[in-house]
Amino acid sequence: MAEMTQWTILTVVLSLFSTLHGQEPQAPTLQTCCQNGRDAALRGQDCTILPPIAHSHTCSIAQEQCCTAEKIAKLCDHGVEFARNQGVCERPFFKGKGWETQISKTCCDCCMLGLSALDRNKNCDLQELFLGDRCEHTAKTCCSQNTTEVRPKPEDSVCAQLSKNGTCGCHDGYQLKSDGVNCQDINECLTGGHDCVSGQTCINTQGSFRCQRQSSCGTGYELRDNNKCEDIDECTLGTHDCGPQFTCTNTAGSFRCHPKETCSTGFIQDAAGSCMDINECVANDSPCHAGHTCINTRGSYICRRNIVYCGRGYHLRENGTHCEDIDECRTGSVCVGHGCTNLLGSYRCECRAGFTFNSISRMCQDVNECRGHRLCAHRCENTEGSYRCSCSVGFKLSSDGRSCEDVNECEQNPCNQECVNVYGSYQCYCRRGYQLSDIDGVTCKDIDECALPAGGHVCSYSCSNTPGSFVCTCPPIGYILSPNGRTCQDVDECAAENHNCSGSESCFNVQGGFRCLSFQCPENFQQVTQGRCDRVTCEFTQDPASCLSLPLRISFYNISFPSNTPVPTDIFRMGPSNSIPGDEMLLNITSGNEEGVFVVHRQLHGGVISLQHVLSEPRDYFLTVEMRLIRYRTVHLYMAKIAVFVTQEQPVRPSFFVR
Repeated sequence: MAEMTQWTILTVVLSLFSTLHGQEPQAPTLQTCCQNGRDAALRGQDCTILPPIAHSHTCSIAQEQCCTAEKIAKLCDHGVEFARNQGVCERPFFKGKGWETQISKTCCDCCMLGLSALDRNKNCDLQELFLGDRCEHTAKTCCSQNTTEVRPKPEDSVCAQLSKNGTCGCHDGYQLKSDGVNCQDINECLTGGHDCVSGQTCINTQGSFRCQRQSSCGTGYELRDNNKCEDIDECTLGTHDCGPQFTCTNTAGSFRCHPKETCSTGFIQDAAGSCMDINECVANDSPCHAGHTCINTRGSYICRRNIVYCGRGYHLRENGTHCEDIDECRTGSVCVGHGCTNLLGSYRCECRAGFTFNSISRMCQDVNECRGHRLCAHRCENTEGSYRCSCSVGFKLSSDGRSCEDVNECEQNPCNQECVNVYGSYQCYCRRGYQLSDIDGVTCKDIDECALPAGGHVCSYSCSNTPGSFVCTCPPIGYILSPNGRTCQDVDECAAENHNCSGSESCFNVQGGFRCLSFQCPENFQQVTQGRCDRVTCEFTQDPASCLSLPLRISFYNISFPSNTPVPTDIFRMGPSNSIPGDEMLLNITSGNEEGVFVVHRQLHGGVISLQHVLSEPRDYFLTVEMRLIRYRTVHLYMAKIAVFVTQEQPVRPSFFVR
């Protein structure tokens, strides 16, 4: 890294030396000045306060820049070494000032990028990351596992301008960049390598410079190549704005426009050279005598005697010199039945109550009292000079002529059954069991409650209409009418002991009837409770192996629901009484579902049996359901015997009976 920086700074100072060569012939070489700065950096001196070795500003620049470059190179090398050996780039690990630790950390981070690309077997060309020249070169060097060469060498690249003995160089006016390959322009105006004299400004160009006069030449002049100002002949160049009626004459720094011809009396020439008429009536004091009006003409004017005109409400006196007021109130009935007052040049009508004077038409016009005023309770009708109030239907006018009183229409018995007076009207209504006619709103007719739309039936089974009411009935067998008189309630023959089941049978109630069921445990099982059989201990059986394949428990259930029950509907749920995390449940209908009427859905803790086909006719099903509980890799078998009784659909709320 130090060699790379030395090469860059040395190239810069050599370029400066070539620019300033000949101005300081007695000064030490720039190589000597640069080496002095590098040595100072190695001794740990401050690069900004190095003792000068010559009275040369250029030499001082070389000293400071080479010293700084050497320090930066050492700091960068330290960061690269830390990245290779330690694999971390935390700033507290580096010693020095803030800017010194920042340089070491930056080179360490860039080296870590290169090492990371090497670990991922990626190409070491990291230009797509836009890291900058220094960081990109450091990363590529670490990526290529080059432990000795971190600083770029000119021979590794193709020189942009000149190449000699493996070293890149630049043309006059250019200096080598830090990459040792490309060249950049030298700003002679900043380095002092120009020859502009006092009063001129140095302007930098690519590879050179030029001198320009500091002060402009001013309007009408232009700066020549010899830095002298010369007059611009606008007339010759055609850059003047003289019109076609003018002749252009050049002057120092400007030009003049002279008219080609003159105008006759009564006219004046404008800026474009055209002759314009002079309005003598406004250009000077009026040329006409008092009592006359000046009228301008083209090239002259005329004077016209004034004529006296009287305004509205005035007339000319007999002598024809003055105007006097007209008394309109004496000339006729201008106010048409209203009072009249003469005014100077006009008159005013004194209008009666209910009228107002219109200053435009000079007449009395009617006032619309109904507009903008709440004079009447309901309706207001304007009349000539006054107004009239009226009321809406259902009201009558009060004695004050403005308010309205409600009329009680029920006194005339307009309704078929009942009448209620409301404000401004009346309302007919009917007794229970009747409805008001939509045609006349007065007549009441019987409501046929039994013919109400679907979903609005008042009876659950059979309905008979009566005048103003209805009667509900139920099927003759298996149902009774509930206390509300509308719904049918199933008779529980089993609870009422109104059945014919034998002593060994069990009575099960269904919608509209009952079933007699017998309960018996199979071989190798014993009854423990009503509807439950547990497997006996297998060690007491003759065939223990066959016994172990039997379910641990057989449970008996009875289900009843009406036909035409909507699907899907869950009818039975089965699962362990207590579940343990990790349990697995397998539910299967082994018999009784040959037609596929029912289906098993697996759930988190057990399963559910659902009805998946609509059953339109009563029917009995006897299902055998196995449940395999896999717990701690051990299979436990349980069985359920489910008797499903589908009864005739009745107009009662569907319900399931499970026992």
